[in-house]
Amino acid sequence: MRTFVDAGVLIVAARGTGKHAERALSVLDDPRREFVASALLKLEVLPKPLYFRRAEEVEFYETFFSAVRAWAPLSAELSAQAFAVASRHGLAGMDVLHVAAALTLGAEEMVTTERETSPLFRAQGLVVTSIFADRS
Repeated sequence: MRTFVDAGVLIVAARGTGKHAERALSVLDDPRREFVASALLKLEVLPKPLYFRRAEEVEFYETFFSAVRAWAPLSAELSAQAFAVASRHGLAGMDVLHVAAALTLGAEEMVTTERETSPLFRAQGLVVTSIFADRS
């Protein structure tokens, strides 16, 4: 399954403990998934641990990014698609850029740390799943 994970999922997997970190890691370790991403995702997670020299966290992210099968180009077309989706569904800046990248790459699912009340869940064309969803 072609999957786009947002920055929150990577951060929780790299730094977290408990059930949410376990859920994030289970998504990242799922052999049935093929991950897709954009440079924007890299920009969200890598600069801070690089700056603060958190080598283990950097290595975690680099390992994930080395497994990414396809990268969305940062382009005027991606920006235009993001603007159209944002206008239709009320999504915020970075979220809608990730959605547009995911759609461009043919992702079937986007995994996030957003709550199910987030406008992100109004996006169409892919399933949005939260690792914070209650799975009692």
